[in-house]
Amino acid sequence: MIKVALPKGRIGEKALEVFEGFLQEKLCFENRKLILQKNDFCFMLVRNQDVPVYIKRGAADIGVVGLDVLEEQQSPLVRLLDLGFGRCKVVLGSPNGYVLDFSKPNLKIATKMENITKTFFARKALSVEVIKLYGSIELAPLVGMADAIVDLVETGDTMRQNNLKVDEVIMEVSAYLVANPNSFYSQKIKILKIRDFFKNRIK
Repeated sequence: MIKVALPKGRIGEKALEVFEGFLQEKLCFENRKLILQKNDFCFMLVRNQDVPVYIKRGAADIGVVGLDVLEEQQSPLVRLLDLGFGRCKVVLGSPNGYVLDFSKPNLKIATKMENITKTFFARKALSVEVIKLYGSIELAPLVGMADAIVDLVETGDTMRQNNLKVDEVIMEVSAYLVANPNSFYSQKIKILKIRDFFKNRIK
C-alpha cells in the first residue's frame, strides 16, 4: 500500500489527474471525505502546509507540495521531481514610491514565511525584524507596521491592487513530488515507477 498526501485545491487536483493515468482508474473524493482508497493506493487530502508533516511522520509515503513549503519548513523529505505546475514566486515587495533602503537599521518585514525571509536577509548580511502574520500580508506596509513584505505571488494582482511593487524575486516556486526517506528505501521500485510516470506525463 502506497499512502499519498495531496494538497487541497488545484495542485492536488492536477496531481490526482496524473495518478488517474497511472492507475487507469477514475479517482474522486466523495462528498467531504478526506481519504480515497483505490487498488494499492490510499490518497489523503490535507492542507498544503501539512503535507510534509504527514509524510515526515510516516502517515503518508509520498506526496505533492510546493517548494516554498519545503523550504520554509526546512523539510528533510526526498525531493523526487519538480512537477513544473503550480508555478508562482516568493517575492520581496514594498509600497509604490517607496525606495527600500537596505542600509536602514532594523528593517521590519511582514511575512508568513519566517525561515525563507531570515535566510534571504542573512545572505545579504542584514539583520531584520520579522513580523509573523497569517494573512493579509499586503496590509502591513500600508499601515506603517512594516517596511516591506515577503509573500507568495502568482500573478501579482493583489500586490498591484494594494499599491505595492515587487522589489526582488527571492525564489521561483512549483509543486514537487516528495517521499518519506524510509518509505523511499523500503518501496523504492514502486515509488520510482510513480516518479517516472509523472516525469513522462509532465514533459
